[in-house]
Amino acid sequence: MAYPSVATKKRPKHLELWKIRLPIPGVVSILHRITGFGMFLVLIPVLLAILDRSLASQESFEDLRFQLSGPLPKLIVLAFSWAFLHHFFAGIRYLLLDLHYGIDLPSTRFWSKAVLVAGGMATLLVAVAIW
Repeated sequence: MAYPSVATKKRPKHLELWKIRLPIPGVVSILHRITGFGMFLVLIPVLLAILDRSLASQESFEDLRFQLSGPLPKLIVLAFSWAFLHHFFAGIRYLLLDLHYGIDLPSTRFWSKAVLVAGGMATLLVAVAIW
């Protein structure tokens, strides 16, 4: 049996990433990785710095509270909240996949959409709470 050689196959010379259409589970997977990486690099150090500053003295706490009450810091908090909540709900989904729940294609698509909706709705609740 002869296998086609690599040289005879028509392959693209370069991969155009912007033309690839990922299915919804792939989008959720990539967002899960990006949010986890972003939280590790940015959110944890920022939260530790904020905690350190808030515990330094009463004056530094009041100063920090005033600085975080503006609209731009609230939007940043909202973005970090979405990252955390998406990562949280997607993590639960992946734990269930590890237990072999929802591994068929229709339920995978459904739960991927549910992760996106749950992250958005929970972020909306955070937005209502901080404004």
